[in-house]
Amino acid sequence: MAERIEQRLEDRVPELEQLERVGLFTRKEIRAVLRKASALEYKIQRRALRKEDFINYIQYEVNLLELIKKRRARIGYSFKKDEIEHSILHRVHSLFNRATGKWKDDVQLWLSHVAFCKQWNAKHQLSKVFSTMLAIHSNKPALWIMAAKWEMETRLSSESARHLFLRALRFHPECPKLYQEYFRMELMNAEKQRKEKKEFEQAKMDLGEFNYSEEILNGEMARIVYRDASQKIKGVEFQLAVLSIAKLFDFTQDLQKEILESLQTKHTDDPLTWDYMARRELELGSLQPTEHTTKQKKVSEMAQREERCCAVFDEAVRAVPTEDMWKCYITFCLERYNRKTNSEELKQKRLERTLSVFSKAHESNLLPEALYKQWLQLLLDSNLSEKAVEVAEAATRHFSLSVETWQMRLQVLIQLKRDNVTQCFEEAIKHVKSEGTLPLWTLWVEWSEGTNSKEDTEALYQRSLHATTPAESVTMKEMYLDWTYRNGGYKKVKRLFTSLCENRPFSLDFFRKMIQIEKEQESCKMLHLREYYERALREFGSTDTDLWLDYIKEELSHPQGKPENCGSIHWRAMKMLQGDVVEDFVSKYTLLQTGHL
Repeated sequence: MAERIEQRLEDRVPELEQLERVGLFTRKEIRAVLRKASALEYKIQRRALRKEDFINYIQYEVNLLELIKKRRARIGYSFKKDEIEHSILHRVHSLFNRATGKWKDDVQLWLSHVAFCKQWNAKHQLSKVFSTMLAIHSNKPALWIMAAKWEMETRLSSESARHLFLRALRFHPECPKLYQEYFRMELMNAEKQRKEKKEFEQAKMDLGEFNYSEEILNGEMARIVYRDASQKIKGVEFQLAVLSIAKLFDFTQDLQKEILESLQTKHTDDPLTWDYMARRELELGSLQPTEHTTKQKKVSEMAQREERCCAVFDEAVRAVPTEDMWKCYITFCLERYNRKTNSEELKQKRLERTLSVFSKAHESNLLPEALYKQWLQLLLDSNLSEKAVEVAEAATRHFSLSVETWQMRLQVLIQLKRDNVTQCFEEAIKHVKSEGTLPLWTLWVEWSEGTNSKEDTEALYQRSLHATTPAESVTMKEMYLDWTYRNGGYKKVKRLFTSLCENRPFSLDFFRKMIQIEKEQESCKMLHLREYYERALREFGSTDTDLWLDYIKEELSHPQGKPENCGSIHWRAMKMLQGDVVEDFVSKYTLLQTGHL
């Protein structure tokens, strides 16, 4: 092993001598590079190889290349690159090849090699990397796309890119993304050839030696890709995706027409088709030049376009009366309403239209639960409070088992300061199952704290402890403790704490809250703190290291503390803690003893 390392270090000597000779590095720096290289070489020649050692070595070499580049720029020296950089680049590629050969499944390692090749313009090497990587990771479409894009955009080889896409489709015959990118590539190739031909014609050059196929120039290759894909991929999302790609090119009108006809023929009942057809009306607006158009005319024109969109949507909800279709319609209306405009008339028209569509969807019993919240917010923002209350009530009739819907209705009533809030809370608790009602109880007690008497609020807290599930009651205990301290003082909260400790489960914050309350008292007693810590440790002593450490710190720092107890607390912690946390506790305890914690 030593002989191999010595040989590799000797191979470095010519490049290092050149670095010193041309004044890029000093002799002292050359020695430092050799020392570091020697240490890194020993690490990657061991029997038990580690990926981190290869990554560190590669990173060191990359940093060295960057440093050489900066120093060249500083002194204005650009010669001897073959003797210096070429040697380092060759070594980095060799390291990457060894690493990816050892850890073939690490995609990130392959991508790092790809990025390095791109950064240093190693095209020939990158071609090899892609070839090897795709042979191993042929199951990842994204890698095929990356390789094909590089061939097309960097090497300007449409043939190689097409070959890669065809190979990829053998492995992934039903991958929409692959077909989309293949489709895009063919259109890009057609556009490139069209531009070349145009430039040649403008220069009046003879096109005899250049074979420009009219079919390729008109995007026929892309049409073939689309037709092949349409037979294998049936979803409307794919059709819309290729249509959006085709629209980026100005010579694809016939292709767009074909895709659109296919969309309307095969996916008539899909809401996304109708959504696209409706939104298309916005783009099919006035095609006349608009330089001299007045603001009023622009507003009028936009209003007309939106009306045409809504006419299509109205037809859509009649043809496809589903929740998804109404959702598309409402989403469109909300998008238009949220767009900025200086015309109050247009904004008012958009608001009225949006509220009208919400009402129609609700009357059809096809308004999704999630959209009721947006409807209510819109009504409240528009100061239509009575309508908001009415809608909130209707929502809870439709979704009587939904905690979120009841919560939404209650928030509206609280915001509007209505008298029937308590009645609504009672109704909600009656309809919803006990599991999952925590948001309702927290909202109820928070409202009660600011509205009702202390007695009513306390009775509500007591009721919530029995009404919620054991896991949810933990949160209510914390809130109850905090509220009692704020409104009843220390003695009352201490009695409550003792009472609540009779019923599990508890949270760590519950005990920490009580410890904090005790420490806030003028006559903070260590006896009480010990009691709270001991109770907490009975519940969380096997998992929480910080609790043990805080207990030890309390004994050390409190005026009534007993430092001699720290040893026994440490012994108990070591016995009680389980798993990896023991090591964590030992290291933190050592830091505490040395005064670093």
